[in-house]
Amino acid sequence: MTLLQNTLSSISSINEDAVAHAQQRLDSLTKPPGSLGILEDIIKQLAGITGQAIPKIGKKTVIIMAADHGVVEEGVSAFPQEVTPQMVMNFLNGGAAINVLARHAGADIACCDIGIATDISHPNLIVKKIKYGTDNMAKGPAMSRNEAIAAIEGGISVATAQISNGSTLLATGEMGIGNTTASSAILAAFSNLPLRQLIGRGTGISPCGLSAKEIAIQKAIDINKPDPADPIDVLHKVGGLEIAGLTGTILAAAAHKVPVVIDGFISTAAALIAGKLEPKAVQYMIASHVSEEPGHSIMLDMLGLHPMLHMRMRLGEGTGAALAFHIIDAVTHIQAEMATFESAGVSTAF
Repeated sequence: MTLLQNTLSSISSINEDAVAHAQQRLDSLTKPPGSLGILEDIIKQLAGITGQAIPKIGKKTVIIMAADHGVVEEGVSAFPQEVTPQMVMNFLNGGAAINVLARHAGADIACCDIGIATDISHPNLIVKKIKYGTDNMAKGPAMSRNEAIAAIEGGISVATAQISNGSTLLATGEMGIGNTTASSAILAAFSNLPLRQLIGRGTGISPCGLSAKEIAIQKAIDINKPDPADPIDVLHKVGGLEIAGLTGTILAAAAHKVPVVIDGFISTAAALIAGKLEPKAVQYMIASHVSEEPGHSIMLDMLGLHPMLHMRMRLGEGTGAALAFHIIDAVTHIQAEMATFESAGVSTAF
């Protein structure tokens, strides 16, 4: 059995008894039933994942997958491909937005080269490089099926190592110039909706660039004919190596019963693939925010996920997920520390 097959077979449904006990605890707290809204949903989900009615969160880690995309040849990005390794070095040196937000949330960062178009040397870089960027999906498959599976398994190994090192909450982050194009193509393959509803300006492309993006995605769909009944077929034909790596990250979290906070558009494309490979994996996903990319809300709806933040963000890197860490920490403290009606001597007649 391959690592991917073994991981998929290890994913089970969350613990419904723990969910019920968490609900009982919530209903005993000094507040009207359900008055904390999504916060209560998060507590129940964490309880189901961890098997604890009063779940505790310890070490938090943002896993950033970085890779390049051959489709940038089609003029789909406002930034050149050289920005991918430059930003990865920024992550490794602690200077990016995700570094600031992760530090503020008390979270670690694990940055992985799974397909950057050049080599980077840094002692803190995790290297799982499958190839030097994908091929141009507007001319043929982005990668082979075996390369896509290898990238998924690279993500599984990175996440598993972080969990083995004590991480109790993971988040997804990414870096890769051109990756909103690949994510839009994945969504197009699964949704069959008109491209105009699915694509956005990414990092800020011009109207001309947006048109080039739409043309490139349509070419990729027409040439490759990705099969929505086969998630790996979609991934290898129109996806990205970092999207594959994050797919593996999400699947590993589910297999190890660890909650995983999903960041923005690209991370949610990976979540979509993971959910197609094993629907039970969705039970372990927590949606952090909805981004400015028009396809993001469509992806979240397809997964049945409800984002907790609406911040008009479109940066990626795991920044929305890092912000969500604060809310997740807060709800665990509410469940553990808030007084019950009995302990506080408060009437339950709300």
